[in-house]
Amino acid sequence: MDSAEPEDVATCDGTTVTMGGKPLVFGETIELMRSSEDLLSDTEALRTRLSEDGYLLLRNFFDRAQIFRARSEIIAHMLEAGDLASAEDSDAAIIGRENKATIFRHHVIQEKFPSFLSVVNSRRIYDFFGKLLEGHTLSLDHKWLRAIGHGHHTNAHLDIVYMGKGTRELYTAWTPFGDIPLEMGPLAVCLGSHRNEKLRATYGKSDAHDELETGFFSDDPDDVSETLGTRWASAPFAMGDLVIFGMFFMHGSLDNRTNRYRLSSDTRYQLSVEPVDERHMGETPDVIPKKTNRISVEQARKEWGL
Repeated sequence: MDSAEPEDVATCDGTTVTMGGKPLVFGETIELMRSSEDLLSDTEALRTRLSEDGYLLLRNFFDRAQIFRARSEIIAHMLEAGDLASAEDSDAAIIGRENKATIFRHHVIQEKFPSFLSVVNSRRIYDFFGKLLEGHTLSLDHKWLRAIGHGHHTNAHLDIVYMGKGTRELYTAWTPFGDIPLEMGPLAVCLGSHRNEKLRATYGKSDAHDELETGFFSDDPDDVSETLGTRWASAPFAMGDLVIFGMFFMHGSLDNRTNRYRLSSDTRYQLSVEPVDERHMGETPDVIPKKTNRISVEQARKEWGL
């Protein structure tokens, strides 16, 4: 299967998308993410770009056929579970009656999705992070693989609040397991948020497992933009694309306004010599006890002055 670039990358200006039901217009209130695959042969240039932009968008990083095999496994499981509308045209992942938003559990991924694991644990991505971080790397056992239904999106957040018990030099790799046009609710990032020192010193030091009612910073994209003084960015994605960003980079996703599931994963990589958040390792990394008497994000933000 040949590599592909989303057809509408060059024609985003004027396109209206939504996040949490709020409209964002390309060229006005949201920008197009910048691609960096032309820098893949220059690791130092990649580090500089990551420091400047807060993310790296790498088109055609993975073999498209490999991604398609993983996608087929996921869809077959969803069809068996009754999540899809019908077996006909199941490759399109048409949403069933219940319109579920699913995060697949660790044991399901381990037992049912070997082709998915062959992507996120591949030599390709380990070699990439080995060069980027200059050392031997590991990936957290906890792999976040999602199927996002119609009307669903991910609220704005920093990853550090969910996995802050280990190194701060932990990186997220967001991988689309299918072509994801703008109307299907792709990843959206908040430009410059990784340089916001007040955000780091307040929300960035909190813990979604022990302190906050929810780890999300906000469900309102306008609130995020106004509070942080920055703008959102997104893009259409194709199978094989990859986005990398650090723990202090605000992000979420646009609304899925289609009748098809958006399939994507978040996996994390770090140097093996650095401290590891053990809550996301082992046989049950997605079973994390949560304490009671936690405060709301709204209350916390008042205390933080955000």
